[in-house]
Amino acid sequence: MTDLKSLANPLFLREDELRQGIELLFYAYRDFTRGPDEILERYGFGRAHHRALHFIGGNPGITVAELLGILRITKQSLSRVLSALIEGDFVRQQQGTRDRRQRQLFLTDRGKDLEHQIAMVQQAKVAQAYREAGAEAVAGYRKVLAGLIDEPDRAAILRAIQRR
Repeated sequence: MTDLKSLANPLFLREDELRQGIELLFYAYRDFTRGPDEILERYGFGRAHHRALHFIGGNPGITVAELLGILRITKQSLSRVLSALIEGDFVRQQQGTRDRRQRQLFLTDRGKDLEHQIAMVQQAKVAQAYREAGAEAVAGYRKVLAGLIDEPDRAAILRAIQRR
């Protein structure tokens, strides 16, 4: 008869292992955002601007309401970010085609250039980490990240990511 204890290794569920995983996440995020932060600083922008550029760039025509839903920030915070991006000619907005009350967002050429610069820095970092880890580890990493997304949102987010 198979020993069930040998099938499931609870090591990764111990408090110290969980704490190490959380710390790794903090350090990884710090280093993952360092390059983009340096680029954004030249324009007087921060991480909120980066997130807006990323999601507008990946979803041309996204409405302000949809962006608010993704970013989960206040209207006031998004308004400040969008105002700076629009005034700097990185984002343009236009009236919705189906609903004139909606505001759709698009990156301008300048916005596309900035978003591309940032994406290249982050893609290089992720590509290096993927190469070092190998395919099996990458698949596990993606499962862990998906598992960190709140359950009610997970399926929709994964579908949206796979469409792109």
